This record gives sequence, C-alpha cells and structure tokens, in this order.
Amino acid sequence: AATPTGPAWADPATGSFADPRPLGRDGKPYGPLPAGQGRFRALHHVGDGVVLEYEVDGTRVLETARLESGDPADPVVTRIWHVGPHDREFQIRVAASETAGARTSAAIVGSTPGIVLAARDGFHLLTVPASPEPRVVAVALAAGDAPALAERVKNLPAPVDPATLAGRPARDQWGTVLRTVAARGVDTGPFATDVLTPPTVNPWNAQLRFGGLDFLSTDAAAICTWDGDVWTVSGLAAADGGLSWRRIATGMFQPLGVKVIGGAIHVTCRDRIVVLRDIDGDGCTDRYDTFNGDHQVTEHFHEFAMGLETDAAGNLYYAKSARHALPAVVPHHGTLLKVSRDGRTTEIVANGFRAANGVCVEPDGTFFVTDQEGHWNPKNRINHVRPGGFYGNMYGYHDVTDAGDEAMDPPMAWITNAFDRSPAELLRVPQTAWPPLSGKLLEISYGEGRVHLVLPEPVPPAREGGLPRLQGGLVALPMPDLPTGVMRGRFSPADGHLYTCGLFAWAGNKTLPGGFFRIRRTQVPARMPVALTATAQGLRLEFSDPLDTAAAGRWTYKSWGLRRSKDYGSPHVRERGHEINSVEVSSDGRVITLEIADFSPSWCYELGWDVPAADGQVVRGRIHGTLHALGH
Repeated sequence: AATPTGPAWADPATGSFADPRPLGRDGKPYGPLPAGQGRFRALHHVGDGVVLEYEVDGTRVLETARLESGDPADPVVTRIWHVGPHDREFQIRVAASETAGARTSAAIVGSTPGIVLAARDGFHLLTVPASPEPRVVAVALAAGDAPALAERVKNLPAPVDPATLAGRPARDQWGTVLRTVAARGVDTGPFATDVLTPPTVNPWNAQLRFGGLDFLSTDAAAICTWDGDVWTVSGLAAADGGLSWRRIATGMFQPLGVKVIGGAIHVTCRDRIVVLRDIDGDGCTDRYDTFNGDHQVTEHFHEFAMGLETDAAGNLYYAKSARHALPAVVPHHGTLLKVSRDGRTTEIVANGFRAANGVCVEPDGTFFVTDQEGHWNPKNRINHVRPGGFYGNMYGYHDVTDAGDEAMDPPMAWITNAFDRSPAELLRVPQTAWPPLSGKLLEISYGEGRVHLVLPEPVPPAREGGLPRLQGGLVALPMPDLPTGVMRGRFSPADGHLYTCGLFAWAGNKTLPGGFFRIRRTQVPARMPVALTATAQGLRLEFSDPLDTAAAGRWTYKSWGLRRSKDYGSPHVRERGHEINSVEVSSDGRVITLEIADFSPSWCYELGWDVPAADGQVVRGRIHGTLHALGH
C-alpha cells in the first residue's frame, strides 16, 4: 500500500487535499506544509517500535504502526493514531486503494463511534469528527479483498494508544561500547597529529564517514556520519590511551553538521535540523525532535546541507548546496541559511553558491563560506560573505540575469586545484590557543586532507559607495597531510587543540573512508607567514619567526587568470612567471618585502619560497591567492 507525494490530511479549513506547498521552478511542490496545516514534531523510539509525532491544525497527533501476527506471505499492517482534542473534522488518506495494479483493502479495528472509513477518489479515506476528547483509531491494511480482511480484523488485538507509548525510552539497540586507542603523534614539527582511531570494525557494519563534530564535555564529543549516524566518543582528555565509542542515533538523512547547544546535540540533515533527546539517561537517543523543518528537499543528489554554527544571539546557520550542472528549482538551492534561535523561521542570508561546504560565523555579522569548482565557478572559492550577497553561480536560485563577473561578489581568493582540490569549512583559532596563530583564520581541506592558514587583507570597494572587500591567500600549516578529506574542525575549550574529522566520497586526493584527529601545536617554531599585504610594487609578508637577515633565499612568483562560464571549471589563462626584482628583509628578520616585475591585480597567483631561517633551518612554502587591489 502506498500514497503519492502530497498531503495525506486534508486542510481542515476547506476539506481539500490540494497540495498548498510553493511550486519550484520545475512546476512541482517542495518543502514542508504550511506550519498551520501540518508540522512534523518528533520521532519517538519506544521499545523496539516507533511513534511519529506531528501537528495538524494545531492538534497533536501521535501515530504508530505494527505488523500483525499471521501469514508472513499475506501480512496485515495496522496504522494507529492518537488524535488530540480538536474542533474541526479531520480527513485522512490512509492508503491508495490500488497500487501498481494490486488492490489494498482497509478496515477499522475495534469500535470507534462516529469515525468512518470509506473509499473515495482512489483512496481509503478516514473521517474523524470534531471531538473535545482525544480519539484513538486503528486501520488495518492488507492486500486482497475487503471481506477477507474484515474476517481477519475480528481476531486482531485491541489497538494500543500511541499516547501511552510516547515518552517511554527506547530499547538500547547499540549498548555495546567499542574501545579504540588514541595514537599520539610525534612532536618533532610545529604541529603534531594524534590519530583518534574510530571503530571501523563494528557489529553493525556501519561506515564511519564523519561530517560534523562538537564537544559534549572536556572529555567527550558527538560526531555524525554522512551515512546517518551520531556517535559519542569519550577519553579525549587523555593525551593517549583508550577511547570509548557509542553509537547513539541512526537513520538520519545525510547529516553533515553537529552543534551542541545547552547540552543538546543538534544535527544538520538534508530534511531538517534534529535535536537528539535521551529521556532515561542511558546514552541512547529516545526521541528525534525537529528543531527546524523548513528545508526544501528535491530528489537531486547534490544538494547537501552542510555545517552548523551559531551567532552570539543563538541563531543557527548552515549552507545548502545547489544542483549539479542544472538550474535551481527551489529558493534554498545554493544558499547560506539562518534559522532563528527558537527554530521557528528560516531566512536566506546570501545566494549564488554551488556546493558550499559549511560556514564560519564572524562576530561582525559576516561569514566565511567556501565553494567548489564547477559550472560558473572557474576554480574553488574562499568567500567573505555579507548578507544579501550574490556569489557567482548562475545556476543558483536568484533573480540575477547578468552573468558578467562584475555582477557577482568576488571571492576573497580563488584557489586552484593543485593547491586545494576541494576546500571545506573555515574556523577561527581561539585567542588562547596556538600562538603565534591565535585569533587567525583556518581553512580545512576535504580535497587535500590539509589545514591552511588564511591570510586576509582588507581592500577598498570595487566601486564608489560599495562595501569594503577582502583579498588574500592561503598557506598550508607545516605538517603532514591527513589521510582522509577533512570536513569539520573544533578547538577544544579544555585543551586548546584542534579536533578534525572527515571522510572520502569523491573528488578528493585523500581516500581513507573516514577519520578523526587531534592536531596539537608544539614548542617547535612554526616558521610560516602570518600576515600578507599587497603593495604597489609587490608583496609584504610577516613571518612567525625570524628569517636569516643576511640571505635573501629563493623566491618565485607567477600569476594567471580564469574564465568564468557555464562550463565546468577553467584552465589557467595567460599563466606567466614574474621576476623578483628585490627582496628586503627587516632588521628583526620577520618582515619580507618583495618587489615583483609587472605586478598587477590578478585572479590567481602563487608565491613560493625556499629560504634560511635565523636558526639555520630551511623554510619552504607557497601561498595561493587573489589580488583585487594594490598599494591601498
């Protein structure tokens, strides 16, 4: 038995089953029902069963289903509703009377005065009259003819009121605590990586492709998987030793963001933001609450909902991808979204994104959002986002008709594939962590399994009356790459270390299916750039540690353009090398000023160096970035 997509409860005000949802640009309805007509509230795990909780016309409804005993080849399924007090008649399409040529029969179980089940318009239609008291009704469904089902229904047990089930705890389906180890990395470089081993071999053959994490305490974190799970891991407070993992929730729709708010785990899924509730304190999720269900979901594979962050006022933010190689059909395609702190409303902050992998919320009301190379994105983008901005994807949902480059908000930096094949989320280093990078901005790379320091520089508006912009570049932290694509990162307030997690799906250079890591700042000097400025003649870099003031070393610079179009990506356009006319090292060895031949604004550039540090160590690295303006 099945029902087609659309409202299964008639609008109580009109009795109509017409779909009231807004139409996408393909003419199909998408998104949730209007909140006044229907709102999905929660999924309760009750023992081994499930109870759905939703509202219709403001009335609380609880629904469950059970498979009745009998011939497995000829099953009877019973749907059971608890309908709260209501002052309007409700009509419910229980099931289609015929599906793919097979007839479905339906019959009410037990005595339900005033409630009527009838066939109408190809459906089994249940009518529940207005009632000042809750009503409980059950309908049995089976293949075949109605008389046969009517006989079978006589022997079915009385339905259990779902209201007596909701609130009961679930059976702990995953009570097993799985033990792994934290393998401490060597401290010979500026940054050390500890491998927080996940239980890749587990009783459920669950894939551990991690897409989000946050801390539950100084010792524990919650971490979600792209495949629909949330796990907790404890033992993080120890430098090394044992870790304890528990699977606490499953069945969610591609979760790719986690935020712990007031002790409750919030999860970004493609269809909603879910809050996990443990009623009896056994560590297992008993109820999956809908914090916000405004998401507009189509069948397209590419429209991930990624990241979850909050601002100082408690509002939540996540990024929603657009369709791949196809025009958007719903307003959420290719957007940064803001959800009010109470979960009741969603608004579009900015649009024109293609596949924005998470969000970094800044105190000044701006954001950093990455985006991926593709159609209308000639290369990967590091975007400094302002509310109302348009970030270039003509296939996104917006009213921009001018495909010219001047009509979009340019990125802070275009990043070519050889440097970072696929950027993920950005985050700030806390002021108390990781000197000399305290307060700096990091980008974590899905494509390379790498962490980059972001070097932004404010520049004047592109036109009179416009807003200030950022330009800048990225430089990799001096540490080995991680073996999987890194998606999310959080600094622990307890130890000041960066915890990162990630996965591999496609289009990445690091192919371990998933991983969880702790990155520690050691006592070894970082010997890397921490600030970048474009002068009229070249670039000025500030290093974390002094270079040799008597040796200029070897510096290289090249630049190129890009061609933005509906084609996928862009080749490097007019790539060329530039002579380094002069290298000036400050007296303290920390500031390097380069004069570069034919220096001019450029969509992309690479600066490379191979120079001696003051302590005799050789320092090598490169910056990739963008120049919008010079010498301001």
